[in-house]
Amino acid sequence: MTAAPTIAEEILDLKRERRAIILAHHYQDAEIQEIADFTGDSLELARAARDAEGDVIAFCGVWFMAETAKVLSPSRVVIVPDQNASCSLVEGCPVEPIREYRRRHPDHVIVSYINTSIEVKAESDLLCTSRNAVKIVNSIPADKTVLFLPDRNLGNYVKRETGRENLKIWQGSCIVHNTFPVRRLLEAKALYPSAIVVSHPECPEAVLEHSDFIGSTSAIVDYVAAHARRDFIVMTESGVNFSLERVAPTSKFHYVANENCNCSECPFMRLNTLEKLRDSLRTLTPRVELSADLIAKALLPLERMLAVK
Repeated sequence: MTAAPTIAEEILDLKRERRAIILAHHYQDAEIQEIADFTGDSLELARAARDAEGDVIAFCGVWFMAETAKVLSPSRVVIVPDQNASCSLVEGCPVEPIREYRRRHPDHVIVSYINTSIEVKAESDLLCTSRNAVKIVNSIPADKTVLFLPDRNLGNYVKRETGRENLKIWQGSCIVHNTFPVRRLLEAKALYPSAIVVSHPECPEAVLEHSDFIGSTSAIVDYVAAHARRDFIVMTESGVNFSLERVAPTSKFHYVANENCNCSECPFMRLNTLEKLRDSLRTLTPRVELSADLIAKALLPLERMLAVK
């Protein structure tokens, strides 16, 4: 008697049938990353979506990431396993206050972190990621006032690194990174004194002060790969463990729990499952649908970011 196909096998069959590419963020569950065609951070995944062949993009991440992929690949069907996979940074930065700010300060430059809604991106002058935020802000003339949104910790980090006093910072935060307590990091450093501390710049300043390396998720993966055979205290979402173990299988990785859930997991990222991915490929829903006007407006600041060397 032939065994019933596993969910992963069903997904791979549907992927071939739909001519789909499966993209997974570093923060997805390992079982999703294992069957993905490409794993990376939000911008890397959008670029992969733009450059890959096929008709369907199954984006295993959060909704704003899939929106960015749709802007870069408007002719393709873009689906997300769970439409409720949102982001606290997106939810904490609605578009209307940004439009009002633009009306009151037409001469200011609005720089939006990639972790924003497509509507906010469309109101922005430039986009940035956690990897290139400092470079993006440094590319703006020094006499220009900049509104940086939405993450206050990343904004404060950029302000310190650029020395830019005319940088206004939106007061949003990530529900995972912002609640990492420095006391738990110090406890972990006492337990693992030889470990290297690697932190995402969305972490509070007190955490960053005790870090050996600060960078985006993919930058952390690259740093760990370059320093293999060392142990690490990792101050970001624990889903990255899959990628870290792949590039440094002999290292040990220690994660610090945050205050919200006594864990280091993003509840939005974890809404996506293999079952939902299978069903999404079957029905081609939930689907990201954007108007041509919105795509055109959001593409402009995205292309400006990509043009910064």
